[in-house]
Amino acid sequence: MNAVVIFCLLSVLLVLGKLVRLGVPVLQRLYLPSSVIGGLIGLLVFSCFGQYFPAETVKAMGKLPGFLINVIFAAIFLGTVAPKLKDVFKMAMPQLCMGQMLAWGQYVIGLGLAGFLFLPLFGVNAAMGNLLEIGFEGGHGTVGGMTQSFRDGGWEEGIALGYTVATGGMILGILVGMALINWALNKGHIRSVRTFDERDRSERIGIYQADARPSAGKQTVFCDSIDSLAWHIALLGISILIGYGMLKGLQFLEVTLFPDNESRLFSGFPLFPLCMIGGVLVQIIFQKMKVNYLIDHGQMQRLSGASLDFLVVAAVATIRLEVVKANWLPLVIMMSVGLLWSVFLLMVVAPRLFKSAWFECAIAEFGQGLGVTATGLMLLRTVDPESKTVAAASFGYKQLIHEPVMGGGLWTAFALVLVFSIGWFPVWLICLGMLMIWGIITGIIIARNRKK
Repeated sequence: MNAVVIFCLLSVLLVLGKLVRLGVPVLQRLYLPSSVIGGLIGLLVFSCFGQYFPAETVKAMGKLPGFLINVIFAAIFLGTVAPKLKDVFKMAMPQLCMGQMLAWGQYVIGLGLAGFLFLPLFGVNAAMGNLLEIGFEGGHGTVGGMTQSFRDGGWEEGIALGYTVATGGMILGILVGMALINWALNKGHIRSVRTFDERDRSERIGIYQADARPSAGKQTVFCDSIDSLAWHIALLGISILIGYGMLKGLQFLEVTLFPDNESRLFSGFPLFPLCMIGGVLVQIIFQKMKVNYLIDHGQMQRLSGASLDFLVVAAVATIRLEVVKANWLPLVIMMSVGLLWSVFLLMVVAPRLFKSAWFECAIAEFGQGLGVTATGLMLLRTVDPESKTVAAASFGYKQLIHEPVMGGGLWTAFALVLVFSIGWFPVWLICLGMLMIWGIITGIIIARNRKK
């Protein structure tokens, strides 16, 4: 019965979020997603009238993002044919540099502030430093996927704080991103912007006209054999199963090889990065069997998008405000410095790093670095609506290398577990070293650009 109630509640919140967005023009101007609006409505309702909702229902709702993120990551590479790694590096190296510097910098800033400042002043958990990258670049889904890691590390409060950083990052990414776009437009750095006032009513309210509705994906199998949507959901399930098997295998090997170790690296390791690997393996198998035409990336994107909407509304609605209230000052400081780092990279590094369409390339990274990939793409479409620059292709190619590592990738998962097991300082040194490496690579590219 709990599952029915949760599904119905989330559905109501999503619909309310869309209806409120339809009726409030300022929310349309802010480009706030309906899932965030619905989540904030849910947060208000649960905070004011929580006594009327069974505690176990709200608690179970808070666990839903941890499952849905597995679906999202399993779908990333299903239905795509990856280009050669050599071509990816050649096409997207400057984009990758900015993305990596942004992400590693978030760790250096977050862990540095938490370890050197917040720990002695406020007595916070040192893992608060991980929340800047987990929440900003990873988003609600990454926080949800790492709930067990937080619990195994003895810091369940990190879940609520992570959702808060993710929500704040998404809103900041949109608001500051649009302000930066207006600045670039006034300075003449971009010319293809379609402002809110230039968009027709259907674009503003987010509803397609009947004669302009795009395809949501192609059916690859006849429905009399198996429904195409069921087929794609089943492939996602297999990808998640492979990831689950890998995680259990790693946990078994760790116990077998190191039986006397008190701390376990993989006992609190999240499942979702391995689901992404499971999806890659399924895609490779289908390609080797020459039946990869049975997987449609469009349908996978819709399943992933639907999961993300339900994930966000559940995550925002179940934020524990008392935890946020107790830690508001460290959160504000960390998020503010993280925002300044993103703005610095966009305004100082990006013009020298990218040979063409520097602002278009940089604003996509800015959006992703604060509010996940969807925010980055939204800002990119605002400045380059017809994809006339190299930014969209460069950003897409860069994701193939960046996504498996940062923003919910393998390092994001490992870093939190490592902070709990070996402490924040060694992890901070690793991140500082990686930031310096990517800084050197970026400097080399900038120097070459100057010579040319």
